[in-house]
Amino acid sequence: MLLSRKRRLLKWAVLLFWVAVTAVAVPLASRLPDVVQANSSAELPRGAQSTRADELASRFPDGGLAPGIIAYVRPSGITPADRAKADADRRALAAVAAGPIAAPAPSGDGKALMLTVPLRDDDTLSDQAAELRDRSRVDAPPGLDVHLTGRAGAALDVGDAFEKVDKRVLLATIVLVTAVLLVTYRSPVLWLLPIVNAAIALQVTGAAVYLLGEHAGLYVADGTSAILNALVFGISTDYALLLLARYREELRRHEDRHRAMAVALRRAAAPITASAATVSLGLLCLLAARMGFNYALGPIGALGVIGGLVVVMSLLPALLVVLGRWVFWPRIPRYGDPAPTRGLWDRIGHRVAARPRLVWVGGLAVLAALSAGCLGISTGLDRAHFLTTTPSSSVGERVLAEHYPGGQSRPLQVIAEDPAPVAAALRQHPGVARVGTPQPSTDGRLARLDVVLSSPPDSEAAKGTVRDLRRTIPDATIGASTASAIDLADAQSHDRRVVIPLILGVVLLILVALLRALVAPLLVIGTVVASYFAALGASWLLFQHAFGFPAVDIQVALMGFLFMVALGVDYNLFLVSRIREEVAEAGHHAGVLRGVGLTGGVISSAGLVLAATFGVLGLMPVTMMMQIGVLVSLGVLLDTFFVRSVIVPALALDTGDRFWWPHRTRTALPTTAGGSRDRSRAKLEH
Repeated sequence: MLLSRKRRLLKWAVLLFWVAVTAVAVPLASRLPDVVQANSSAELPRGAQSTRADELASRFPDGGLAPGIIAYVRPSGITPADRAKADADRRALAAVAAGPIAAPAPSGDGKALMLTVPLRDDDTLSDQAAELRDRSRVDAPPGLDVHLTGRAGAALDVGDAFEKVDKRVLLATIVLVTAVLLVTYRSPVLWLLPIVNAAIALQVTGAAVYLLGEHAGLYVADGTSAILNALVFGISTDYALLLLARYREELRRHEDRHRAMAVALRRAAAPITASAATVSLGLLCLLAARMGFNYALGPIGALGVIGGLVVVMSLLPALLVVLGRWVFWPRIPRYGDPAPTRGLWDRIGHRVAARPRLVWVGGLAVLAALSAGCLGISTGLDRAHFLTTTPSSSVGERVLAEHYPGGQSRPLQVIAEDPAPVAAALRQHPGVARVGTPQPSTDGRLARLDVVLSSPPDSEAAKGTVRDLRRTIPDATIGASTASAIDLADAQSHDRRVVIPLILGVVLLILVALLRALVAPLLVIGTVVASYFAALGASWLLFQHAFGFPAVDIQVALMGFLFMVALGVDYNLFLVSRIREEVAEAGHHAGVLRGVGLTGGVISSAGLVLAATFGVLGLMPVTMMMQIGVLVSLGVLLDTFFVRSVIVPALALDTGDRFWWPHRTRTALPTTAGGSRDRSRAKLEH
């Protein structure tokens, strides 16, 4: 009686606690954009030459500046009115500039003018660039094309892309998740509880990230919030679905809903906690990454997963026991109700059981066929394809390349202690169009030369020139422009080589610890990796032929692997842990079929939710985000409805008891009429 009274009081204490936490978290989470580091150097990889060059920039008088380049172009030739317009902009923009503005530079063919405005390279760079764009478009003579490019123009394009869609993406996520929950539960009330829990988890996570960014120096990159929204909403809703399904089962076995919730929590805690550990530790593997965005996403994503876990495992149970059984209306589970009749997933399980070896061999053949799409995959997008639309800065860069040397809008920065021999070596290289005057550092120990290449910055010829210069001038530090692109690509290659094995190792250890087996974890991980390559191959075909992308962004392969393996293992983990529970009572063959039947509906709903949340990223105009959304969404659907529901049960059935090697499963007495299974459960619980 005393224990029951404590449970009844505890639910109200938990509700009051989360009301107080939410009241504090909401205003803090709204300030998350204040700690986003949107300056152009934030993404540079650790230890690279371009990063070193950026660090040395503060030692020069114009250190910490980013050029905003305004291109004035008239195909028939620049007129006096055009020159007057450029001169007027030069005077008007002096108030915005962080340094003196040189006179507009005419092109050799007389068809273009280039005005370079130095701006502060900080979190306000996008806002400063907006002023340049707006002012340069005012009172432009008819027929004069005006484009903003350079680092400031690129920052403005990215800022506009995220600003326009962040709220719409979050709204679309809520709408899609709501639709899936309504179809799943067909209840006018129950669908709201997972949404509320996910929303609170997102606010709590946002507040934690803001506090750590503001007071502990946590790096928060542009675009992090979009992935965080998808991750927290998807994973919180998944955990809520799994707990709700187990609670519904226990309500049929226990008259007291508090007792039913206590049992549901105890039985669901292990797989849900293991899931959170899998995803969060997988994300923390990104701390070994060199890429700025990858490194930033690790701890922030882990915070989101832990936030979702804590909210769902404390607030949701309190809400459910407060609201009572009626929250499931119109399909209210009553004490003593029989288990649901055989459904779709039971039928699928029995069909798989008829010829398990043929099923898993055929399933792997399908995955192999889809994986063939990876052959010839191209990685690395140029700036012109950074957005799904054509960025204004890319148009300006292309226009400048038509009238000036190819790298005019984005020169290299070459830093050395003795500039004379470095400048001589640069001028002798056939890929260099112009070498600027050496600019001494404030302490007089270094000099910087701005180098314009003959080829466009994103071209293979420019990349070859930079690699050659780094070999022939080892005493110089070469950064910015093409050098940064090379370092980013090299860092991403490093991250794939280092982080992917780490993720696989962490996930394997967690599965071994949870299942106390070796064969089952190896088979599960093998199927998830196979589904990743199948999804990547199918996605590449879509990117090429449906979307017209020339390549996959360098971030996509690693991000897709992380989310697909960590989240894909989740569903297999929920399935296999439930199978293990049923095997202990009914034997291996029957236990596998029961596990598939009992978890099929809820895992499928969870997969739809997660696919929807990541699929919403496909609405974003940022190509990297769009490609990650398509890949993860497609992979989750493939894993949920094919790998988890067909291939894994077939492997478990075909391998038999060896599936649990080296652990031996203990089988209880079979279920008999009259509910001996429930009585044995009750004895075990006591």
